[in-house]
Amino acid sequence: MKKDLHPSNYRLVVFKDMSNEYSFLTKSCVDTKETTTWEDGNEYPLVKLEISHTSHPFYTGKMKLVDTAGRIDKFRSRYNKK
Repeated sequence: MKKDLHPSNYRLVVFKDMSNEYSFLTKSCVDTKETTTWEDGNEYPLVKLEISHTSHPFYTGKMKLVDTAGRIDKFRSRYNKK
């Protein structure tokens, strides 16, 4: 195997689904500038997600419309000309 192929800066990171406020703590090496206080009282780096397994229609079985930055409006205005 190749040396130094995988990153070595793994640490505990909080991932937060912004659509339903669900958060989970896991190991990651993702860079982030924000931090948050977890349930254990410790401060961890924070990564904000638009969608996770708690809000994705495949896992929930419910169709939920998530409009980020007006993407749906742009699509409709572009293809509504017909």
